[in-house]
Amino acid sequence: MSDPLIRACEDYVVLEPGKPEKFLTLEETKSWLISWLNHAETLPKDLQNQPSIAAAANRLIDTACDLEIKPGFTLQWFAVRLDPPAWKE
Repeated sequence: MSDPLIRACEDYVVLEPGKPEKFLTLEETKSWLISWLNHAETLPKDLQNQPSIAAAANRLIDTACDLEIKPGFTLQWFAVRLDPPAWKE
């Protein structure tokens, strides 16, 4: 299970093989995952029971940080904090 603090983060770094890292908002990250899931031949077993691709993307955000599209081609996303927390000021 992911750390609840991670869910408070609004930004993600996403990694695709052969491309530079990208910083995206939570909504952009979900859209990025939806796009990849729409192009997948089959969904992973743990996502097949989701009612929609958007629900599958939300489940990935909540429970994972990588998705193997094909052998040797894995997408990764990680919650990041771009601004220092207010309590450190």
